[in-house]
Amino acid sequence: MKIDRVAVLGAGTMGHGIAQVCAAAGCTVRLQDISDDAVDRGLERIRGNLDQGVDRGKVTDEERATTLGNLTTTTSIADAVDGVDLVIEAAPESMEIKESIFRQVDAAAPAEAILASNTSSLSIAVIGAVVSNPERFIGMHFFNPVHIMALLEVVWGPDTSDETRDAAVDFGRRLGKEPIVVRDAPGFASSRLGIVLGMEAIRMVEQEVASPEDIDKAMELGYRHPMGPLKLTDLVGLDVRLGIAEYLHSTLGSEAFAPPALLRSMVAEGKLGKKSGQGFYRW
Repeated sequence: MKIDRVAVLGAGTMGHGIAQVCAAAGCTVRLQDISDDAVDRGLERIRGNLDQGVDRGKVTDEERATTLGNLTTTTSIADAVDGVDLVIEAAPESMEIKESIFRQVDAAAPAEAILASNTSSLSIAVIGAVVSNPERFIGMHFFNPVHIMALLEVVWGPDTSDETRDAAVDFGRRLGKEPIVVRDAPGFASSRLGIVLGMEAIRMVEQEVASPEDIDKAMELGYRHPMGPLKLTDLVGLDVRLGIAEYLHSTLGSEAFAPPALLRSMVAEGKLGKKSGQGFYRW
């Protein structure tokens, strides 16, 4: 499966980064969101990432121009997926939203196109059930910030074909990522482990075991994590982590995934992390 034309549905935190790395790899990319303002914000964030790359000597002026030249935007899902080889959905973590998007994609995308969700925890089998050819459906879970983080979690559902899985892995390597292949199970590998660590770190703050800074430092210096679990929660978004924790708690039944009261109260107060300016840290 040769992938040259990509549609990325969602221009937010994850979508703009996915579009950037696909365009930087030489693909023609259509970036879609529900409004002109949303796609313009996504494109502006890509420009900002590339400008920082140029300033740091990681990206040449020519690479910046080529990447931007490979990008177009639209507010229409049908226009975005017309004639593409790969569709990557990067919408919010809502089963209802994702199913609605893929019903529209199924009606408009080429029958042979690979359809991928960037979901970090929702069932690939359930989302893929709404498309006519679930063997071409797969999870491609990128990590934030996409243009920096090397990991790509490729999640194959019970109906995903070997050809689709292999094509997703090969494409991930083309993007400069290190793919891992995970069976479709709640939380996959990364979220299942990461949420347990994140929830326990929040419980430690709640119980005044240590400050957020010192809890993070324990993992960064003691276990060589590049970022502590509380700072990561701020970066991902406390609301996003709460939603994933609730889903894993309900599906797996383990109290290790139970969201602490502190997390619920912070989300209710609008302390969502970096995007709101305050979470466990001030941004």
